[in-house]
Amino acid sequence: MTDDDREIEWWDYENADEMAAAVAGDIGFIIDSAIDARGAAVIALSGGKTPIPIYAKLAAAKHDWKRVTIVPVDERIVPLGDPLSNVTMIAKAFLPKGARVMPIVPNATADYKAAGRSADALMQDLHWPLDLCLLGVGADGHTGSIFPGPDYDEALSGPKERRALGVMPDPMPKDAPVARVTLSREAMISARALIIAVIGDAKKKVIEDAIKQGPSSKYPIGRVLADAELPVDIHWAAE
Repeated sequence: MTDDDREIEWWDYENADEMAAAVAGDIGFIIDSAIDARGAAVIALSGGKTPIPIYAKLAAAKHDWKRVTIVPVDERIVPLGDPLSNVTMIAKAFLPKGARVMPIVPNATADYKAAGRSADALMQDLHWPLDLCLLGVGADGHTGSIFPGPDYDEALSGPKERRALGVMPDPMPKDAPVARVTLSREAMISARALIIAVIGDAKKKVIEDAIKQGPSSKYPIGRVLADAELPVDIHWAAE
């Protein structure tokens, strides 16, 4: 599917397990290619339930994990080990393999803006652009933690050098009513590879609508994809 100058390719699967195997294979290829090219790989992975089987299959594969740095695409401002912590879920899969899994919110704080500045400072020390950014999409069209709210425009249109920032969703998501830190749109779309993995007809419809709406999309994912210059792979399974 091509829209304006963007190349967006859909990959459809019969079930989530089939999708997980394919996405894990793609991520593994990206990791190996980055290591071959410069001796290291830096990737951003999303939280949530959808990617858990992807990470299980990826972690089971043989890669030079000690050369891999993983950061979360976004993080809830909660203590490490909290059930809502994205990096805790990612670390369970990849720390035993020897990968460097980097918390971007090492300490829970009431000042979400300060948490964002701290995360951005940590991110500046990484190799940019990212080798991969793996995104999910919510039923409301959010991606990462780019939600409508007081920080929405800054997340979408802030300085290009800003990698991460603190955000306060409004309204708060019911399943995780906490402030967040997220990669900026610029950090996401500058990645060498941009992959989206989603499950269900509802999310597919949201993404299709968002792509059609383009830069004026009412959905955060639409606003992100509108500026993506590299090809985007969207992996989708019905269930």
